[in-house]
Order: sequence, then C-alpha cells, then structure tokens
Amino acid sequence: MVVEPIARVHSCFGEKFGVPRQPMLANASRASIELLAPLNVADAVAGLEENSHIWVVFQFHQAAGQWSAKVRPPRLGGNKKLGVLATRSPFRPNNIGLSVVRLLEIRTSPKVELIVAGADLVDGTPVLDIKPYVPYADALPSAESAFADTAPELIPVYIPEEILQKAEAFRDDWGTNLPCLIEQVLAQDPRPAYQKRDPERIYGMKLCSFNLCWRYTQAGIEVISLTELPSG
Repeated sequence: MVVEPIARVHSCFGEKFGVPRQPMLANASRASIELLAPLNVADAVAGLEENSHIWVVFQFHQAAGQWSAKVRPPRLGGNKKLGVLATRSPFRPNNIGLSVVRLLEIRTSPKVELIVAGADLVDGTPVLDIKPYVPYADALPSAESAFADTAPELIPVYIPEEILQKAEAFRDDWGTNLPCLIEQVLAQDPRPAYQKRDPERIYGMKLCSFNLCWRYTQAGIEVISLTELPSG
C-alpha cells in the first residue's frame, strides 16, 4: 500500500508543543491546506464550498519514537494506561490522524488552498485526504466516551496591556485574531498533565510569527512576552 500526501498544512502552530489536543477547541486558530500536484487544480475542490466543515486525514509527521500497545493519555494525567486504539495518541501503528475543521474559504489562485479554522495541526503536516463533513451521519449526539466525555476545564489567562496591544496589531492573510487565539490555546493548559504548576518555570511556543512565553500563577496563566521570530 502506497500513500502519498495530497496537500501540506501551513499553520499558526510552528511546533507541536502547545497545539490543542483536539480540533475545534481553539476556534481562533487558522491554517491553510495547500493542495499538491496533481490535485492542485480548481476542479479537485469544485463543490467543496457548499460544506461548512471538512474532515482532514493527515500524518503525525513529528511523532518521534515507536508506538506501544498501551499509552498514557494526557487527559488522564499520565497516570493511567489505555490501549493505543482506545486513545487519540499520535504514536500509532501508522501515525494517521483525523480532524474536523471549519472551512472558511477556498482559494484557487495563485495556488489551490483551503483556509480553515479550529485546526489542531502543526505547520508542515502532510495531508493524506480531505472529505466533506456530513452532519446527519457524522454528528452522533448519543455517542459516549467514558474518559473524554466533556471538554477540558479552562484556566484563566491574563495578557498584560502592552502585549495585548502587540497581539491586536498582528495581521496575516488568514484574518487571525491573535489575542483570542492566545487565550484559547493557553486556557486549555498546554503543559504536560503530570507537571505541577511552578511559578518559576517559563513555558514557550511558536505561535503565528511569534514566540509566546507564559508562566503559571495562583490565579491562572500570565503571558510574559510575545517576541517576533526572525524572518526566514
């Protein structure tokens, strides 16, 4: 069986640390899915604009290491093991992921690309397939998941005024609301679940064209810097 990427992701997430653990948890996130040859033609996406959401089948290309039959899901604090097929761990036999995202726009010039929101995809992710989301078949209100039955609890995020102003001034081709994105990403607590809050420890991640740094306080999360990354 030979599988080749049909597209490549250009994402606001520059590295895997800090990427939301599930799609649509950070609705302010933006990404471009650029189609590759031979699918980089307008005909390949004709009619896709009639769908509000799409499924993206992709490869966990940054999942280093070998998979195990049992893993420790972050949702369980890293304290309990489950079978790999009972989790959404990126360390899988074939390293294949599946995410539903909101389709904002389809651009066919100068390249064919899909602008999407709510993606949990790191920059450079290879896309293996794209399918329309069909509500009557894909949305199952009665479905159950015992260990992930509700969205994660959110943590308050404080952004100092000078950093907030810098974030508000940010502009990109996708219409990213950077202040909203920072709050949504950090509120879900990107650090490993087994780590305790340490006010002395500084965390950082690449977000859009910035290096975002924060720390944990008694009240929640405090953003301490937003530094522009070197171009290129």
